[in-house]
Amino acid sequence: MPPGVTDPDYKPLPGRLGNLTVLQQHALEKFKKELVEEGIFVEERMDDAALLRFLRARKFDVVKAKEMLVAAEKWRKDFGVDDLIKNFDFKEKVQVDKLYPQYYHKTDKDGRPVYVEQLGKLNIEELYRLTTQERLLQRLVFEYEKFISYRLPACSAASGHPVETSCTILDLRDVSLSNFLHVKNYVMEAASIGQNRYPECMGKFYIINAPWAFSMIWSVIKPWLDEVTVAKIHILDKSYGKVVLEQIPPENLPKEFGGACECAGGCSLSDAGPWNVGGSKTSENAANGTTPV
Repeated sequence: MPPGVTDPDYKPLPGRLGNLTVLQQHALEKFKKELVEEGIFVEERMDDAALLRFLRARKFDVVKAKEMLVAAEKWRKDFGVDDLIKNFDFKEKVQVDKLYPQYYHKTDKDGRPVYVEQLGKLNIEELYRLTTQERLLQRLVFEYEKFISYRLPACSAASGHPVETSCTILDLRDVSLSNFLHVKNYVMEAASIGQNRYPECMGKFYIINAPWAFSMIWSVIKPWLDEVTVAKIHILDKSYGKVVLEQIPPENLPKEFGGACECAGGCSLSDAGPWNVGGSKTSENAANGTTPV
């Protein structure tokens, strides 16, 4: 079992620490050994759970998993991720929240952090007066890094078992095809970063309020996603409430989605969750000098 497990009912899913076949365990050992020997291994970021994410993404094919990890490491250097972690400050956060809400908010019934994105509220012209696609992608990566380093460990401690994935709600209420086409490049790049640089981070994904024209949008997005990712996505119309509430407790779901939560100042800016108990800033927020999205 992974260290720190206090939940007596915890049963690791296949391919996770505590539930590896002999062949999977050998693959993990071989993967780590080769990374160390080739000078690729970064101890603070590549524990066994992290390496297993790349192995699962490539069905425990060590050669393909190493190719994926090496590509991710090159991308980290080219994108400037280490500098981003230390210095990024999204000063336009409050204004952008009104035009394109993207935020973490509490947890689902499995202890996963809930991530909400409201594409239907997007005002693309106003958005790009406030910020740029480059800065939106930088914020995305900054949030992924916090997700890995702070949110997941906090959720794991609160749940008493490892939490390795998120539960996402993508709200398409009032989305227009023209708005989506304007932001298509950002959405495609964001999807690529998620599945290729931070693999196996998606647990549940609900697309809600899908309009009649969503089939056209989905036909654009789907080919960019691998089959494992596509299998985790639930596409729901405006009658999504029962399905979502089966996964997210009402007290953790914002009221606008049929839940009971009404955070002071709005759920999208509250950063409520185990990583920010009582609304106090965690050490990483304080270091950054801002409240995260």
